[in-house]
Amino acid sequence: MSFKNVITKKNKLLVPISWLYVAGVRIFSFLYDSGLKKSTAYPLPVICVGNLAVGGTGKSPMVEYLVRLLKKEYRIATVSRGYGRKTRGVRIAAGSDTAATIGDEPMQFHTKFPDITVAVGEERTTAIETLLQAERPEVILLDDAFQHRAVRAGFNILLTAHYNLFPGDYYLPAGQLRDLKSHYKKADCIVVTKCPPALTPAEARAIEEQINPLRTQSVFFAALEYGNLYPVFDNKAWSSEGIQRLFLVTGIANPRPLKAALELYRKPIREFYFDDHHDFKQEDINRLIRAYTAFPPGTAAVITTEKDSTRLMKFKEQLTAVALYALPVQHLFLLDGSKKFDTLIKDYIQNIEKQ
Repeated sequence: MSFKNVITKKNKLLVPISWLYVAGVRIFSFLYDSGLKKSTAYPLPVICVGNLAVGGTGKSPMVEYLVRLLKKEYRIATVSRGYGRKTRGVRIAAGSDTAATIGDEPMQFHTKFPDITVAVGEERTTAIETLLQAERPEVILLDDAFQHRAVRAGFNILLTAHYNLFPGDYYLPAGQLRDLKSHYKKADCIVVTKCPPALTPAEARAIEEQINPLRTQSVFFAALEYGNLYPVFDNKAWSSEGIQRLFLVTGIANPRPLKAALELYRKPIREFYFDDHHDFKQEDINRLIRAYTAFPPGTAAVITTEKDSTRLMKFKEQLTAVALYALPVQHLFLLDGSKKFDTLIKDYIQNIEKQ
């Protein structure tokens, strides 16, 4: 896909700003490549999950996939920046934490996997060093850190969305890329996410040709697989019987796949879309409740993501009167890729253990 195919007429006006952005990224990269800025490696398995673009590639479901894959055998810790939190510095999640104190995605990990350690910190090196002293994890998963050069991860997983592959994208603000395209070569494997479930081997080969991986890089393909809706505040199991209207509340980068999944219920859907990591305000909740209560009791339901549900918790007292459900999502590897991917990850960890 060429530059001309990607940039809209409106965004062409932003291309000169993108040139300045790229210049800044190149300078930043030079500082690390030349050794003027330090990049630290650690003597334990450190797996980085990230992308070259901003948002919307499925990093959190990939971290969760790795947690499920490894937590029975290893003490796992996740390290995130904690985007949108109201605190600063390194923080290791505890029982009293909320999305406001550690961020929505870390809170999601902390809630779903209470047996792992969840840490946040603006400086990943400081967060890792704190973990090594306090928690002694056996494997560290870095969430959204591909472009952060201060930590030299032992294994890098690069995600790119099927609908917006990085070779055809352009740099911010004209496009979505926040890192140099050439940095895909740093990845140990590349996962094309959000693929159509019926992706054929021929289609996969065509995508792989666009990516042009190195001989040492494996390319995998994954679709989003949605789980069963579950109640956020009470124990009332989901049932579509009697439901006349769905309200979809999201603050994520790309809600389109989620809406497509809900359309299978064949109910009218009203969207309440907000920016990624949106800090829900009282007026947002008031607007939602007014819309919800316009329908007779038991005839409407509110659907959100697990990540968004962590930020809605602060309105629990008001929202307990609302039938609020979260829809979990995970990666489903296609074309028999899961076994190979799992083996790649476990072999990396075992090789580090032998050193």
